[in-house]
Amino acid sequence: MGDSTVWTLAIAAVTGGTAVLASWVTGRGSTQAARIQAETAARSQRAERLRESRRTAYLDLIEQTHHMGELFWEISAALRLPGSPDRTAALGELRERELAEYAKIRRCARVVDLEGPPAAAAAALALQRATRPFYAAMRADLSDEADGRHDFDAAFRPFWSALEDFVEAARAAHQQE
Repeated sequence: MGDSTVWTLAIAAVTGGTAVLASWVTGRGSTQAARIQAETAARSQRAERLRESRRTAYLDLIEQTHHMGELFWEISAALRLPGSPDRTAALGELRERELAEYAKIRRCARVVDLEGPPAAAAAALALQRATRPFYAAMRADLSDEADGRHDFDAAFRPFWSALEDFVEAARAAHQQE
């Protein structure tokens, strides 16, 4: 009877130890699986937030570029008017609006620069720089240095081309994400 009790206790101890070890291994595996799942979900959420913030930045810049383009058309029409005090006053007001709109497009370009990726950021900054010839032509016209109308009108093609380049870079960046 003594030997069977020892064997029974030994088998019970081995069975109990195996159960505890199996439970520990299962718990550890479950914990690791839960951690991996949580990390994956967090990465996915961060990627989606980044994608949405980039998309918003891209759309804001495109929208602001269109506002700026509409203003440039108004300025172009005013530059065609014959010289008069009314023309000068109108151009002065349009110049103030141009500066305000430029501040907005600059902010939008900087947000895209911050959000990235580098190709979209570079295209955004190139788009911002494409507004410079408009400002220079208008300033030259207002200071009577030259007839700025021709230089102003010549700046439209590079401006819209820079917008197309930005849209293409933004599209490529958005599709890579």
